Amino acid sequence: MKIKIICVGKIKEKFYKDAIDEYVKRLSRYANIEICEVQDEKTPDKCSDIERDLILSREGERIRSKLKDSDYLVTLAIEGKKLSSEGLADKLNNLFVSGVSSIAFVIGGSLGIDASIKRDASFSISFSDMTFPHQLMRVILLEQIYRAFKINAHEPYHK
Repeated sequence: MKIKIICVGKIKEKFYKDAIDEYVKRLSRYANIEICEVQDEKTPDKCSDIERDLILSREGERIRSKLKDSDYLVTLAIEGKKLSSEGLADKLNNLFVSGVSSIAFVIGGSLGIDASIKRDASFSISFSDMTFPHQLMRVILLEQIYRAFKINAHEPYHK
């Protein structure tokens, strides 16, 4: 099983990098994890709708360059479906059982994810009605994927 996490922007903070590295290491016994960072666009302080759409489009093209036709595309978006940890575990298990061998999760930048990427997604997940920094979302997503694998393996971790 391959899990690809495509993220807009780079992680600069050591504490985020350390947490990401830890979960990638833990997950390595369950799946091949690949983190793909794509360059984010500079966003002006007072961004017009046209500038916003152009920025999202450019970031969307970079995201698309990391996708393969065989990837099951999942976006992280506030309007996505809310799942419990058990719900995510069930979703991943059902995908694996149905023959999906590669899942690509997309975490957008500060403006979100381009509409064309959202339209092409097979599934969209929301972790909360709140907004989180995209750097922190990587950690949260990796932790929840790890928790899902532990749940599906009936191994202790999930409480």
